[in-house]
This record gives sequence, structure tokens and C-alpha cells, in this order.
Amino acid sequence: MPAPVLVLIVTALVLLFALLAAAGAGKLARLDGASYATALARAAVTFAAVLTLAAAVTSALAAVV
Repeated sequence: MPAPVLVLIVTALVLLFALLAAAGAGKLARLDGASYATALARAAVTFAAVLTLAAAVTSALAAVV
């Protein structure tokens, strides 16, 4: 069983990575000429996709271990 501190650090890193990916997607959407609402929607989809991918990887690793 991993230490609670390790779980918190990994969770924070995953959230940080998701926020960075969402910010990048939103910025790229704005540079492409999308409206603010569309850029925000693309950023939200990217944020959700990164969190979903992290959950899937965690589930796969838990099944192996």
C-alpha cells in the first residue's frame, strides 16, 4: 500500500498535467480563431480526456499488480 503522501503527490502531478494540457488546447483553439466559448469547451474536453486517460492507466496498472 503506497504512502498517503505519495498518492497526494501523484494526484497533484496528474491534475497539473491536465491543467497544462487544457491551457494549451484552449490557447491553440484561440490562435486558430475559435471564440472564447469554443476554446473553453475544447480546453474542458482536453482536461476530461487527460483525467480519463490517467484513470485508465491507473486501472490497468492496478490489475497487473
